[in-house]
Amino acid sequence: MKKFLSKFAIVMVAVVGLVACEQGGVENHPQQGDVRPYVIASQGTFSNTTTNALLTAESLAGGTIGMEHGLVNDGASYWVFWGDKYLYGLTYNQGNAGTTRSYVMNGDYTLTARSAEYAVRRFNNVGVYDKYVMTTSTGDGPAEWADENGFIPKSILVSLLDVEAETYTTNNTLEEHYLAENFLGNGEYITLAGIEDVDGRIFSAAVPMGLSQYGVKADGGAWVRDGYEDLVKSEAGGSGSGAYKEGELPGTQYPNECWVVIFEDETLQQRKLIKTDKISYACGRNKSQYYQMIWEVDNGDVYIFSPSYAKTMSDARQQTTLPAGVVRIKAGAASFDDDYYVNFEALADGCAFVRTWPIGGTKFLMLMYDSPLEPGKTMVANRLAIFDVESQQLQMVEGLPAPETISGFGTAPYVEGGRVYIAVTTTDSYPSIYVIDGATAVATKGLTVEATQIGGVGRLSPIE
Repeated sequence: MKKFLSKFAIVMVAVVGLVACEQGGVENHPQQGDVRPYVIASQGTFSNTTTNALLTAESLAGGTIGMEHGLVNDGASYWVFWGDKYLYGLTYNQGNAGTTRSYVMNGDYTLTARSAEYAVRRFNNVGVYDKYVMTTSTGDGPAEWADENGFIPKSILVSLLDVEAETYTTNNTLEEHYLAENFLGNGEYITLAGIEDVDGRIFSAAVPMGLSQYGVKADGGAWVRDGYEDLVKSEAGGSGSGAYKEGELPGTQYPNECWVVIFEDETLQQRKLIKTDKISYACGRNKSQYYQMIWEVDNGDVYIFSPSYAKTMSDARQQTTLPAGVVRIKAGAASFDDDYYVNFEALADGCAFVRTWPIGGTKFLMLMYDSPLEPGKTMVANRLAIFDVESQQLQMVEGLPAPETISGFGTAPYVEGGRVYIAVTTTDSYPSIYVIDGATAVATKGLTVEATQIGGVGRLSPIE
């Protein structure tokens, strides 16, 4: 059984940067005998110039480190630690965005890029499964499947990076098991949120996205619910991740249910779908990203979190009436545990969350919004909390900078020895890594990086 964050961490950064470099007043030149296992991805923009670098550090507990002696690279959209052996910098393959590469730690605690480079296609979901770094997204399927109107059905697009072999493959979308349309039997297409390796199977949330142009026309329009016809768009609109086409029905017609899909392996050929009406769909959202909300804990149980993001929909028919909540799948089971449910909003003064991460035992770190989810409202995620799914106790993290000064967090913590290390960026100082005691939920300021932003941290062992 794997333990997330002791096995891998995923961190998202826009770019990574480079400035002056010293730790505790000593220049950051790795010396013979130095043990510098921690790897830090940071962003530095100075004098209108941004440079990308990866740093190594002896400790995360305190001191100051600059960046001029880091490993310069092209930056990445996501940084993925595969165990403590490889670090992948995944870059969206859009325009001239760059390529994906991986890195290893040398015996002298410097970093080296491995030789293979990959043009990984667009993705909104990333994780580690078995020997792979795996990404998925939902997009147009094969043109051969277009209907009489020329509308192309949506498919699940899968990319697999074989870590040891340094190979990259993508799925053959002509195979019907990748079809995302009518995935749940209600006509809507889905996207996947989360890739959780549970005893060799992939657990993921199947998030309903509404009806595509293909889905609206399928079966003579049977999948548009009675009384929902006006939700079909008469012209294209929206922008970015909220863009839609004429003839689509964006957003699910079924916001009061949560689906989990269990795949037998990375081919997605065999699957089992399970549903609960205790929570809404299980994902956090930020632009085009769908954040994982399905996690295995140390005893093998799987917990599924819903922030009830559908509360933000503008039309009441598409708004969930369910509060943010948590449900469970017991170890070894393939169905929801009817005896377990937590109304998370009742513990958090009505507020929800945007990210969750397991931090050992039965505890999770939660990135919390500052107010309840509402349509058209701007919520700020500037607080952290620790939630114990067994005791059902929620503790707000104390000791962080004032919420009004926090401009961002690293998008995955690193966990070691009962302590949680997470990057915090503020508007009034250099970013720092804060150390959270998992037992007390008290944070202390750790390593400061003389940069603009820290995307995240992890640890690598030297290659043999």
